[in-house]
Amino acid sequence: MIEKLSLTSDRLLSHRQLACRHSYCGLPLHGNEMLIYSNMDLELQPLLLTGHHGEISAMTFGKGSRPVLLCSASADYIIVWDIELCQRRTQEGKVAAGTVIGTLLGEVIHLSFCSSDERVAACSGAAVHILSSKRHEVISTLTGHLGPLTSAEFCPWNKDVLVTTSEDRTFKVWDLKMEAVCYQSFVLTASPLLSVFFLEENRHLITGSMDGQVWCFSLPDDHKCHLVTKMDLQKMEKRHQMHQLTLSHEAGVAEQSAADKVETSKPVLKMALCDSFTDTSYEDKKDNSWLCVGSSDGLYVVDLATSELLTALYFKDYPNLSITMAGSWSISPGWCNSMVFLVSSLFTPCVALLELRLCDLGRIWACGEGFSVFPSSPALPESPLNAELKKKEPNHPKKKGGIKEQPLVFHSKVKSSGYTSAPRRSMFSPKTNIQKNPSSKKDAKNTGLFLREYPADSAAPTVPQIDLSTGNKPVYCLQYSGDGKQILCGLGDSSVLLYKSSLTGSPAVYTGHDKPVSSVSWSLNRQWWLSASQDQSLRIWTQGSPEPVIIMGNSMFSKPIRSAQFYYLDKFLLLASGPSLYLYLYNVDITRDSIKRYQQRSVVKLAGRFATTSATDITALSAISDFFSYIVLVCGSDRSIQVFDMNKGTVASELPDAHNKAVHCVTQNKGSMFSTQAPDSHNLFLTSAITDGVKIWDLRTLRCVRRYENHLNRCHPCLSAISPCGRFIASGSEDNCAYVYDIRSSSYLHKLQKHSDTVLSVTFNPATPELLTGTLDGKLRLFQSSSGACLSHDTSAAVHSVPNMTA
Repeated sequence: MIEKLSLTSDRLLSHRQLACRHSYCGLPLHGNEMLIYSNMDLELQPLLLTGHHGEISAMTFGKGSRPVLLCSASADYIIVWDIELCQRRTQEGKVAAGTVIGTLLGEVIHLSFCSSDERVAACSGAAVHILSSKRHEVISTLTGHLGPLTSAEFCPWNKDVLVTTSEDRTFKVWDLKMEAVCYQSFVLTASPLLSVFFLEENRHLITGSMDGQVWCFSLPDDHKCHLVTKMDLQKMEKRHQMHQLTLSHEAGVAEQSAADKVETSKPVLKMALCDSFTDTSYEDKKDNSWLCVGSSDGLYVVDLATSELLTALYFKDYPNLSITMAGSWSISPGWCNSMVFLVSSLFTPCVALLELRLCDLGRIWACGEGFSVFPSSPALPESPLNAELKKKEPNHPKKKGGIKEQPLVFHSKVKSSGYTSAPRRSMFSPKTNIQKNPSSKKDAKNTGLFLREYPADSAAPTVPQIDLSTGNKPVYCLQYSGDGKQILCGLGDSSVLLYKSSLTGSPAVYTGHDKPVSSVSWSLNRQWWLSASQDQSLRIWTQGSPEPVIIMGNSMFSKPIRSAQFYYLDKFLLLASGPSLYLYLYNVDITRDSIKRYQQRSVVKLAGRFATTSATDITALSAISDFFSYIVLVCGSDRSIQVFDMNKGTVASELPDAHNKAVHCVTQNKGSMFSTQAPDSHNLFLTSAITDGVKIWDLRTLRCVRRYENHLNRCHPCLSAISPCGRFIASGSEDNCAYVYDIRSSSYLHKLQKHSDTVLSVTFNPATPELLTGTLDGKLRLFQSSSGACLSHDTSAAVHSVPNMTA
C-alpha cells in the first residue's frame, strides 16, 4: 500500500464522507470550501470550489465518466458541480459555480448518485431526500426508519430501487415509484448499520455494521431479500491468523509476542469490489468475489464466495503512512490495475490518498501447487496399490491305483454323436414367409436411448414425482447404481433396501447388521455392493442372495466404520474406522457348499493400514473408483481435511480447521458414465459440517472456492451431493426442505419444500436428471427436472453407448 498524497486539515474530518474516483479526489477546506485533486498528476494546482456557507458534511462523485459530477452538502445547500466545466472557468479567470439542487435539508451525512447521475439521495436525520441532479427539485422524501440514517445507495440494475441503512440496525428497500417500503429487514445486530454495497453480477446487496458484522442478501425482482451469507471480521481475522501461524510454524518463523497484539473494533466503514478501472492483464487472474472492506485499523480483503479473509493490510504494518486509525474511507477503482483510497484519520486532522496494486494483492494470496485426482505417473513398485491377492490352487485328490474309472451313464447303449454318419448335402435355408411379430416395448425403449447422454443443459430436478415411506427409521445413506437403474437405502433400523430407480414394486430387504447402516457402495460391474454399519462390521452382498458373501467383523475393527467404499476400479475395499484407514484386497466367490453353506469361500486380505496425523478419528472419507486415482480424502474429528496419496501410503497434505465443526460428509465430483465434464472439474469436492454449511474445495489449490449456507444444519448430519453434469449441488436441511444450489452462486436456486421431516440424505441419478431425498422419518421423495420428466428409467441401451471414464 502506497501513500500518494497526505494533507493536513484545519479541523477533524474523521466521520465526514469524502469523495474519490479513479481520476479525482476531493476533501473539505476551511469548513465551507473544497479542494479537488487530480489523481493522475498530484503536482497540479488543485481546483478550489466555493459556494457553501455552512460546514461541508458530505461529498461524492457521480458514477458516469462524462461529465464528471461532484455533489457536496452542508446545512444550507446541496450543490452539484461539473468538475471539468469548473476547471475551464477557473482557467479563464472566472469563478467556478455549481447548481443548487436542495436547500435547508438539515445536516446531510451521506450522498449518493444513481447509476445515470440523474438523481441524488441525501440522508438527513431519519429521512432520505431524492433530488434531481440538474435543477432545484425535491422529487420525494422517504421516512420510516426509527433512527438516523447512515447510508443510502441506488440499485445499479434498477434505478427505481433504493436501499437505506440506519442506526435502528435495519435496512429498507424502497420502491421510488411508489415511494413506499417493499422490504424491511429484521434487526440484524446490536450495533448500527453503517454502509451498504451492491453486487450487480449476482444481484446481491451487502451491508456492514459498527461491530464488524457483514451480511450478504439476495435482491430478486420481487424485492424479498434472502440471506446468502453472514461474516464476522473479528472471527475471520482469528481464523486467518491461526492459518498464518500454522504456516509460520512449518516455515520456522517466530511467533509474534502477545504483548504486541491489540484487539480493536472493526467497523465496516466502506465496501467495494477489488477491481480496476482499466483491468486487462489481471482480469483472468482476479476473482470478482473479492471484497475490500475499509475499517478503522486497515483494509480487509474478503472472499464473498467462501466467507473467508484473504488478507488484512493493517496501517501499523506500513510505518510510512500518515494514517494509524481511520475514521472514514472512500474507495474507487484506479488506473493501471490498482485501487485508490481516500482515508481520513480518526484522531488527527489528516487525510491521505492511498494506492493498492492488485498484482501485489494477488501475490499475497498466491498458493503453491496442489494435487489432481488423475495420476501423473505409474504406481511406484513399492506402492500399496500394487498389492495382489494370491489365489489358491485347487487341490485335486490323487487317484488310487486299485480303483478303475467307472462309466458316467447307467444305460448299456449310448446314442451316437453323429461323427460317423454321412455329411449333410443341403445347407440351412431361412424361413422367409413368416410374419414379423410386433416389437416389444422394451426394444422400442432401448432403440430410443442409443447414444443418449445426460442432458448437460437440463433444469435442476425440482418437480416432485413419487413419495414413498420405508418405515419410521432414518434414511442415513442413498446411492444409485452406476447405470441409474437401482438405488440402495441404508436405514437406521440396521437394514438395507434395494429399490428400482423408479421406486415401483417391493424392495429387496437385506438384514444382518445390528446397528444403523452408515454407508453403502456399489461396485462398478453392479454385481455386488457393500454396506457398513456402526456395529463395526462390513458386508458385501450379491443381488438375488439374502446372505452376504463377505462378512468383515468379529472384532476386526475397534471402532464403528464411519465410511466404506470400493476403490481403484474395484480392486480394493477402502474403509475408515477410528484413526485408521484400511485398504483390503478381496475376492468374491458366490459358490456355496450345500453341506457347509455357512462357510465363507470369499477371501479378504489387508493390503495396508494408514493412520491420520495426530491420530484423529476419521469422520468421513471419499475416493474415486471409476478410474485410477491415488487421492483419498479423509476428514478428521479435529476439523481437518487430510489428502492421502495412496501411491506412497502417506498423508500428502493437511488442511487444518476446514470447518468450525468436524466434517461429517465429503463428496467428490465423480460425474457419471453418462455425462461429460472438463477433466479439471473432477478436482472439486464438497464438505459439510454442522452449523457451518457446505464448502466446495479445489484440490489443485487446496483452497475453499465457494460456500453454501442457506440451508439449516444445526444438529443432524445432513448430506450433500453434486449432480452428474457438475452444475448443481443438493443438500439436506433441518427445516424439512432440500436445497438445490447453482454451483456458481452461493445463494440457493431451489428450495424443495413439503418434506415430512429433516432431510438427511440426497443423491442424484447418474443417468437422468433426478434427485432422491431421504428424511429422518424414513420417507423417500423423487424429483425430476421440468425439462426431463419424460425421460425413461430404462437406460440399459445407454450403458453401452456412452464411453466410460476409465479409458
